[in-house]
Amino acid sequence: MTDRIDRKLAQLGLALPAPAAPIASYVPAVESDGVLYVSGQLPFRDGGVMTGRLGEDVDLAFGQEAAQRCALMIVAQVKAALGGLHRVERILKLGVFVSSAGDFTDQAKVANGASDLMFELFGEAGRHARSAVGVPVLPLGAAVEIDAIIQIASA
Repeated sequence: MTDRIDRKLAQLGLALPAPAAPIASYVPAVESDGVLYVSGQLPFRDGGVMTGRLGEDVDLAFGQEAAQRCALMIVAQVKAALGGLHRVERILKLGVFVSSAGDFTDQAKVANGASDLMFELFGEAGRHARSAVGVPVLPLGAAVEIDAIIQIASA
């Protein structure tokens, strides 16, 4: 599966980033009973975190790109945790947190940036349950943060 994902990323003009190190007291991923729990990932672009608040100082397209970059970081963390993507059976759930102004109501559209990429990369196994929640602030001023729950095959 790793090779297929790498080819799909190349077709989309995307690449997996280096997995980000935790910024506090947690680990990037925990495996338990056939499930991989991936900690919240931030959107990185050009060496820095994509910051801003949707509906205030950044627009929907920016938010969707930030969500896509969070999804890329999730895949990078999965690859690092499992030594490849061959054990991924299904993306079960994404939890999407969007830094947004009080009157911004398009959190679900922002989250589509990640959801659409998971489907592009994993096909039907990339279709998942999801929450998309507006919050006033995220770590490091990030525009979006996403965590994931992924069903995996035994080693």
